[in-house]
Amino acid sequence: MSRKTPPSTRSVPNGALACNAAFAVGATFAKRTCRGILSRPRIVDEVREMGADRPFGNLFLCAGSMKAGTTWLYHMLRRHPELLFPLEKEPHYFCHVHVDDSYLGDMRRLERARNLCIDAIERSCGNPDRAQYGLRRAANYVGGPVDDFWYRALFEPPRGDTYACDFSVLSALVPAEAWPRIEAKCRRLRVLYMLREPSRQLWSNVKYHMQTGGMLERLLGGDPDEIRRFSRIPHIRESSECGAAIRKMKAGLSDGTLKVIFYEDMHDDRSSGLAGIEDFLGVRRNRYQPEVLDLKANEGSGIPMPEWFPDLFAEDTARIRAEVEAEGLVLPKSWRL
Repeated sequence: MSRKTPPSTRSVPNGALACNAAFAVGATFAKRTCRGILSRPRIVDEVREMGADRPFGNLFLCAGSMKAGTTWLYHMLRRHPELLFPLEKEPHYFCHVHVDDSYLGDMRRLERARNLCIDAIERSCGNPDRAQYGLRRAANYVGGPVDDFWYRALFEPPRGDTYACDFSVLSALVPAEAWPRIEAKCRRLRVLYMLREPSRQLWSNVKYHMQTGGMLERLLGGDPDEIRRFSRIPHIRESSECGAAIRKMKAGLSDGTLKVIFYEDMHDDRSSGLAGIEDFLGVRRNRYQPEVLDLKANEGSGIPMPEWFPDLFAEDTARIRAEVEAEGLVLPKSWRL
């Protein structure tokens, strides 16, 4: 059930915040960049005028799982000319609509807006027109209402059969009954789910969140009871339930819409893995240089998994493996610890 929050009583400024941020970061061309942002129609209004029928167009969702190589995949596919991406890697729109509607509340969007505006200017390479376009997109992110048109306006305007690509791993939490409604709003929907050996995925997830939460010393202390308690935090525990996520997506999506791959298989042969995803989308195969394929993305602290960690979660790991196999998937050999 969605946890509803009261509607905001205060409207959020659109172009004004983008303009203020441009000046705040000290861009020498800020005045020229901001000229016209407030006077031009909002991007979301331009999208709305395109029509309400299937507002998501061609949509590619990478729905997880967390700490299973999705950031690396995001950086690879951003190089593909037929794929479009929003300013923010993980908008989490479908989690907001179908799971927890506080996720994209006014204050959370405002908290993220500054970085989006700074990124828009830094990526402009000194080109005011390019910066202005990025700031308009950031202004759209801040503005409301947060609806289907708001979501589609996060992406660059579609070109032919290009895909809008969303790497929101919390989409794996969307209930089965919501997937047909999402698919009905797409001209074409493709959903990718990448999973990793459960104990390694959980260790990477726990390590990452303890490190970013300033708890690295406690992690280094290696207290099994504390790490077990930390792993039971809802968003960490739920993101580890690969079998449940696959069941929900298979139950709600039409045939041919879902592709499930293993992190281990992808990284054993990265070129073939990317080609398989491109074929799944029906886009041409891109050429990725070896140095690009070797890119390290979103690396953690480098602390190795303790020998006692798999035993700590052995029962959960065995259950998840069985659930994944029950969905007709053949586990990689490396899953057999």
